Amino acid sequence: MIPAQRQKYNQQFTTEKYKAFINELEKDYKEIPFRVAETPLFIPRALKEKLIAAGEEIIDLIKQPNFKEITQKAIPAEWNVPNENEQPHFLTFDFGICKNQAGELTPMLIEMQGFPSLYGFQVHLANTFRKCFDINDTTSHFLNGFDEQTYINLLKEVIIGKHQPHEVAVMDIDAPNQKTAIDFLVTQKQLGIKILALGDIKKVGKQLFYEENGQQIQLKRIYNRLIFDEVAENTDVFKSSFDPREEVDIEWVTHPNWFYRISKYTMPFLKSEFVPETRFLNEVEEIPVDLENYVLKPLFSFAGMGVIIDVSVEDISNIPDPENWILQRKVTYEPAVQSPTGGVKAEIRMMYLWPDGGEPQLCINLGRLSRGKMIGVRYNADFDWVGGTVGFMEK
Repeated sequence: MIPAQRQKYNQQFTTEKYKAFINELEKDYKEIPFRVAETPLFIPRALKEKLIAAGEEIIDLIKQPNFKEITQKAIPAEWNVPNENEQPHFLTFDFGICKNQAGELTPMLIEMQGFPSLYGFQVHLANTFRKCFDINDTTSHFLNGFDEQTYINLLKEVIIGKHQPHEVAVMDIDAPNQKTAIDFLVTQKQLGIKILALGDIKKVGKQLFYEENGQQIQLKRIYNRLIFDEVAENTDVFKSSFDPREEVDIEWVTHPNWFYRISKYTMPFLKSEFVPETRFLNEVEEIPVDLENYVLKPLFSFAGMGVIIDVSVEDISNIPDPENWILQRKVTYEPAVQSPTGGVKAEIRMMYLWPDGGEPQLCINLGRLSRGKMIGVRYNADFDWVGGTVGFMEK
């Protein structure tokens, strides 16, 4: 999207360079199970400024005094975790890159989460792109004046807090074997924290422990990567560890309730040029006559699961719980990234860190490229120049 950068990059690109890049990315870690795209994104200053402005509008909503009140119904009763704190530690906003009526590139909000993303891996990914390809320093993957050192310092403050690294762990149902395990490994290298599967953690009274070299070490803070949807059908997994819904002596980063509060549930409360018209399905009094221009999304799902792209009146009438769905105007992605074989659609995730007692800070980003009907791995399995990437933004 920065023409000179794109032309220069495409001229130097070869399949051999890409293979060397992937080898460098996986060196010292493990094979990456998700597809990494052949190219970074080159984001012009005008688009960067719109992305920043769009994010600030969303944060204004989240910081409203009544935000918890208006999002209380977002938390399923069966997954309400006690001891919720006053703020999320992570904010991620996904924007599709589109064109506005003036023909300018503009972001449109697709998804939002009060949940962590690849905060460690994106630094490694950007550094590896720079190492393997000739990319000049007129762009940066960081925002808001951050560089690698100041970013790692803030990441450490947010994730470790006042504790020692060995008292903090990144936790998922089977953390070492998750698709995002490389992010856990990079984060461990950056911060020195533990990587624990749910089953590695044992409850004694109200305290949590893990074993290392025959010793029981108390866990003080959990960098939570467990999404409850993944274990909803198998809550027996908690019996051999601990149940997050019980009172336990632990600090959450970020507390699980924020996953629900800041989500698709929040989007109907936003009115902005950067947010497509979004309504709770149970509040739609008249079905739009141009229903082909809308998409139907379940509130409580992730990774695009359950989304109905080509909506019919019958689809709407068949939904038994319309309060748990949103009807959203479709977003038309602009194939703005020029690959050797044509335009590719792009999405940018703006990633914030929110330290205890501080303010949310925009730090870094994540990109995804797509040629399929939707953004996401399962919709792009047969294409090249698609997958996860990072945005280099014009300074």
